[in-house]
Amino acid sequence: MKAGQHGFTMVELVTVMILLGILSAAIVPRMLSRGDTAGPVFRSDILTALRYAQKTAVSHRRLVCAAIGAGTVTLRISPNNPSTAGCTVALPGPDGAIYNSSDPGTTAATTIQGNTLQFLPNGDILDGAGVLIGTATITVTGQATINVDGGGVHG
Repeated sequence: MKAGQHGFTMVELVTVMILLGILSAAIVPRMLSRGDTAGPVFRSDILTALRYAQKTAVSHRRLVCAAIGAGTVTLRISPNNPSTAGCTVALPGPDGAIYNSSDPGTTAATTIQGNTLQFLPNGDILDGAGVLIGTATITVTGQATINVDGGGVHG
């Protein structure tokens, strides 16, 4: 380049464009792919929701219910203690918004009666039929099992 001229040569521009093409062909599909992260993220959502429900039940001295659907987790809380009407109020999350996690692209299956857990103020966990949980599992397709027992929720 002569003194006083500014800019890039055609070779430099073409080289940069080729490098960008190679990087985009390798990286963009991974960034846009949900398949690698959807299962672990939804499993983490379920685990977090159940632990939050149990801690909220004990700290607020209220019944908290967690309904687990194929691709959803919904938390509800009893408006009073002792609970006479069950869990009728949507439970807000730590950020104040209603706690509701969903991922229609993922599937969760449970061995829990009614697919609902009831967390009592004393820390006990009941299934949807009101029976004390011995051992139950929640499985998100392709992920490690979440175990629920009398001692709590374990990932």
